Amino acid sequence: MRIVVLAGGIGGARFLLGVRAYAREVGAEVTAVVNVGDDLYLHGLKVCPDLDSVMYTLGGGADPERGWGRAGETWAVKSELAAYGAEPAWFGLGDRDLATHLVRTSMLTGGYPLSAVTEALATRWQPGVRLLPATDDRLETHVVVDDPGGGRRAIHFQEWWIRHRADIPTHRFVFVGAETAKPAPGVLDALAGADVVLIAPSNPVVSVTPVLAVPGLREAVVDGPAPVVGVSPIIGGAAVRGMADRCLAVLGVECSAAGVGGLYGSRSSGGLLDGWLVAPQDAGTVVPGVSVRAVPLLMTDETATAAMVRAAVESA
Repeated sequence: MRIVVLAGGIGGARFLLGVRAYAREVGAEVTAVVNVGDDLYLHGLKVCPDLDSVMYTLGGGADPERGWGRAGETWAVKSELAAYGAEPAWFGLGDRDLATHLVRTSMLTGGYPLSAVTEALATRWQPGVRLLPATDDRLETHVVVDDPGGGRRAIHFQEWWIRHRADIPTHRFVFVGAETAKPAPGVLDALAGADVVLIAPSNPVVSVTPVLAVPGLREAVVDGPAPVVGVSPIIGGAAVRGMADRCLAVLGVECSAAGVGGLYGSRSSGGLLDGWLVAPQDAGTVVPGVSVRAVPLLMTDETATAAMVRAAVESA
C-alpha cells in the first residue's frame, strides 16, 4: 500500500506519527507532501517551519511541550540579536534550530532545490516517511490586513500569526508565487501511484490550501486514482490547536466539521473528498457527496493516532 498525506506543521506532524505506525503494521509506504507557505527568510536564513516540525517530530527531536522547535533548545543567538536590535524581534530562532537553517541555506545557495535539501536533512533524522515540499519554488502565504495609516497592506503569514496573533482586521490570504510554482519532483508521481490520499487535520486555510494552490497539484489529487479521505481539525465547533477558527472566519466559513468538510467539498462535485472523519461529538455531520464517519480524533498518543489513520484508510 502507498499512502500520500497532505500536511502542515504541528498537527500534520502528530498525524504522521500515527500514519507511520499504521504503515509499519501493514507494510505501507508513506509520502508526506508538506506545506511551504509558512516559509520565510530570517537574518539571511531560509526557515521552513512546517517541514522542520514534521522532520523533528518524526525524528524524535521536537520539543514535546511547545510542539514545535527542538527539544533542549537554547537561545543564546536570539539574545545576541536582541542586543543588537536586529529585526524581526518577534520571531526567535533557537540555537539548535539555527543549525538546520544554516545547512539548508548553504545548500540552497549552492544550487540544490528544496526537495533535495529536505532529503539530505532527513538523512540525519530518519523520519520513516518520505518528506516532500509541495514545491521547490517560492510560495509564501501573505495576509491582507488594514494598514494603520489607512488602506490595506499585505504582510507575511508569520507576522500575522506570531506578531499579531491573528488579532488584527484581516481581509484575505494570498499565496504569493503560486501561479508560477511547480510541484516538487516526486509529488505528482506519488499522487499518481497512491492507494489512498489522506488530508491531515492541519489548518485547512493556511496549511492545506497552499499545498493545493500549486498548479497541477490539486488536479493530481482530484483526478488521481486514489480515494481521498480528510480528517477534521475541528472538534465540537472548536479548533483542536492553533487558530483555524480565525482563518476560517476570514473566509466566512463556519468553524465546524461540516464547515471545513464543505470547504474541501466532494470529488463528485469538483471538490476533494471521498471520505471525511469527524469526532464523535460531531456525529451527524453531513457533507453532500461525502461519506462521513465519526471516530475518536484526539491524537493523545501514537496508538490513538494510528487507530484514527486505520479508520481513515478503511473509509477510503
